[in-house]
Amino acid sequence: MKLISWNVNGFRACLGKGFEEFFNSVEADIFCIQETKMQPGQAELEAAGYHQYWYSAEKKGYSGTAVFAKKEPLSVKYGLGIEEHDKEGRIITLEFEEFYLLCVYTPNSQKELARLSYRMQWEDALRAYIKELDSIKPIVYCGDLNVAHNECDLKNPKTNHFSAGFSDEERGKFTELLESGFNDTFRTLYPEKIQYSWWSYMYHAREKNVGWRIDYFVVSERLMPKVKDSFILTEIMGSDHCPVGIELEL
Repeated sequence: MKLISWNVNGFRACLGKGFEEFFNSVEADIFCIQETKMQPGQAELEAAGYHQYWYSAEKKGYSGTAVFAKKEPLSVKYGLGIEEHDKEGRIITLEFEEFYLLCVYTPNSQKELARLSYRMQWEDALRAYIKELDSIKPIVYCGDLNVAHNECDLKNPKTNHFSAGFSDEERGKFTELLESGFNDTFRTLYPEKIQYSWWSYMYHAREKNVGWRIDYFVVSERLMPKVKDSFILTEIMGSDHCPVGIELEL
C-alpha cells in the first residue's frame, strides 16, 4: 500500500504545474494534500477510481486539506470537533479496517512566533485526539506538520533557533507526541539521512538545497514494523514543498 502526502501550496496553481501528471503516475492508494487554498467547486480533479474528501477553511484562499482514497473508508471526520480549531480546514480523519488515516495541515506559528500560543493549544488538542484514536486502532498521521524536529532536519539550525517551525516549544510538542507511542517513519528508517521537503521561494533556496524537513508520516509504534519504506520525492516540482510517502505492508 502506497501513501503520499503533499502540501500543494494552492491546488489550483499546482494543477497548472503538473499535479495531475504526478498524481496519475504515482498510483497511490491514498493521496493526501494540504494547503488547498480553495472553496468547494473552485477546481476539480478527474480521479477515476478514487473517493474524494475535501475540507475547506472558512476564510477564502487559505489553508484546506483533501484526501483521495482508492478504498472507501468506514467513516470520515472533518476537524477535531472543537470549534476554535475547526475553522481552517486543517484535519481530515479516514477510518479504515486496519488503521485511522489523519491528513493534517498544522498551523504555522508565523513571524516572530505571533501565533505560537495558539499553536501550542492546537498541538495539545491534536495529541489528545490522536491518542484517543490510537487506543482503538493504529494511526497513520501525515501532512505538513510545520516543524523541523531535529537539527539535521533543516539546513541552518543555528540561525533558525527561534524561527517558526524550529522553536523549542514546537519541537518539544513533537517530541511529546513521539514519546506517547508514535514513530517518525523517515527518521526511524533513516536516522542519518539528510533530505528536505520544503524550501523558501526566496534566494534560490531550492537550487541550493537550503531546506527544511517539515512534512511527515508518523505512525503508531505497533504499526512501524509494517512500514517498508519512507521517502521524500525531492525531484517533484509544482509547490514549495515536495511530496513525501510511505510503503505500508498490511
